[in-house]
Amino acid sequence: MADLNPMEEFGKECFLYSPEFGYAFLLLPDPTSDPDTVVLDAVLIHPANQGHSAGQQQVSNQSQQRSTQQQGWQDPASQGGASIEQPTMTTVETDSRRRYLYLDRFLSKAGPTTDAEFVPGAETISTLENSRVLVIGAGGLGCEILKDLAMSGFRDIHVIDMDTIDVSNLNRQFLFRKDDVGKSKAEVAANAVMKRCKNVKITPFNGKIQDKDEDFYMQFKIIICGLDSIEARRWINATLVGMVDMDNPESLKPLIDGGTEGFKGQARVILPTLTSCIECQLDMHAPRAAVPLCTLATIPRQPEHCIEWAKIIAWEEHRKETVLDTDDPEHITWLYEKSLNRAKEFNIPGVTYQLTQGVVKNIIPAIASTNAIIAAACCNEAFKIATSCNPYLTNYMMYTGDDGIYTYTFEHEQKPDCPVCGNLAKAITINPNYTLQQFIESLGERPEAQLKKPTLRTESTSLYFQSPPSLEEQTRPNLSKKLKDLVADGEEIGVSDPSFAIDFKFKLGFQS
Repeated sequence: MADLNPMEEFGKECFLYSPEFGYAFLLLPDPTSDPDTVVLDAVLIHPANQGHSAGQQQVSNQSQQRSTQQQGWQDPASQGGASIEQPTMTTVETDSRRRYLYLDRFLSKAGPTTDAEFVPGAETISTLENSRVLVIGAGGLGCEILKDLAMSGFRDIHVIDMDTIDVSNLNRQFLFRKDDVGKSKAEVAANAVMKRCKNVKITPFNGKIQDKDEDFYMQFKIIICGLDSIEARRWINATLVGMVDMDNPESLKPLIDGGTEGFKGQARVILPTLTSCIECQLDMHAPRAAVPLCTLATIPRQPEHCIEWAKIIAWEEHRKETVLDTDDPEHITWLYEKSLNRAKEFNIPGVTYQLTQGVVKNIIPAIASTNAIIAAACCNEAFKIATSCNPYLTNYMMYTGDDGIYTYTFEHEQKPDCPVCGNLAKAITINPNYTLQQFIESLGERPEAQLKKPTLRTESTSLYFQSPPSLEEQTRPNLSKKLKDLVADGEEIGVSDPSFAIDFKFKLGFQS
C-alpha cells in the first residue's frame, strides 16, 4: 500500500492522503474495541470528483476550522497529489459507511467497460442506496439474495413470501433459527438482515404475489425472483410485460430470475418486451415425466414409485373423503408409513420421511453452496443495473457444479410466437383424432404450454370452460369429441388458465 501522509490531525481523528490512490482517508477511534485503536473509516477526497454538496460532508465546518487553526491545512499537491481546496466527505454518516468502503472506492472511478451514462462518485452511490428492490421468495435462494443485496449497498429492500418456516428449512436457510419455526419467512428474514445491517431497511410482506396489483410492482426499480415455482415465475413475468407502457420508461421493470436444482442453477436478466422473457424460455423447464399408473400399481421399481402409489392410489382408497394437505405432518406421516410398507413388500430400499415429503410436495433438493453462487450472480446483475458501472448479463447464465465448476453464458432469443411478449399464435401439431379431453391433458405435458386447468375457445365458439359450474356442464360433451369435428386445420384457439394473468393463443396444425 502507498505511504500515507498526514494532512491534519485533532484529538484522535487524523486525515491521511494517499498519492498512489488519489484518496484521502479518515482515521477514527473504533468504538467497538480498545479506545486506543484507530480504524480506516471512510473515503474523504477523490481529486477527480469534487463539488460535493454540504449535506454530504461528514466533518463539520467547525471541526475543520478548529483543525485548520491549530495546525494549518496542507494542500495535497505539496505531497505529490492533486490540488484540492479543502477536504470533504463523499458519503453519509461514517459509522454506516465503514461497511461499504470497498464499494465507495469501486464506484468512484470509471473502468474500461463502464456504461457511457456512468457517473463516478456520490451521485451513483446515492442512486444505489435509493434504488427500491423487490425480492420474491425468502427461502434458500431468497435468504442469500437479501444478505447479498444488503452487503452490496442497497438500502431500500422489500421481500414477499407466503410460506412459514419449517424445521427442514434450517439446514440451508441460514437466516432462520429453531425458535422461528412456524413464523413468516419474509418477516424473520427481514429482521435477521436488518439486525446485522443497521442502515438497511427491509419491508416484509407475508402473502401471495398474485394478491398485489400493478401499482405495487410499479414502485420498484428492480425485481429479483428467488422462486421454486414455474407457475409463480410465469405469473410475475406476464404481469411485468403487461405493465410496460412505451410512453413511460419507468414502467419497464428489469426482472432478474435465479433458480437452483441440486448442483445446477441459472441466473437470467429479463427486460420485459425488449428481451426474451420467461415464457420464451419455458421449454427449457420441461415438466417431469409422469410414471404410468400400471407401474405404480403392479411393478414399482424405485422408492419414489412407492410414494406416488401411496399418494395417488392408497389415499384414494382409504381416505377419499379427506383432501390431502401436503403441509399437514399427519398426512405426510400416513403416506410415509404406507410407502414404507409398500417398499418392504417389493424389497425396495430408500423410503424415508424426508423423501416422502419431497416427492409429495415436488420439492427439488437444494444445496446451500448452489444457492449462494446463484444469489451472488443475481445480486451482481442488480448492482450493475442500478449503477451502470458495467454491462449487465445478456441474458442467460447456467451453472453446473456436480462435476467440477462450469458456467456458460448465452443470449436466449425472443420468440415472435411467445404468448406473453410476442404477437403471433404459437403453432402446435396435433393428431386430429385426439379427443378434446386428450388435447387438454397434452397441454399440461407439453414443455411449451404446461397448462393445468385450461379453458378453450375459438373465435366463433366455446370449446370447454373449467368454470363456472354451469358453463362447465354445458361444454362438457365436447370433451369426448374429436378435434377434427370441433376445429379446422390451421385454426387458432384461445386458452386461459386461472394460474396466469394472460390468455394464450395456439394455432393447431393437424398431423397428416
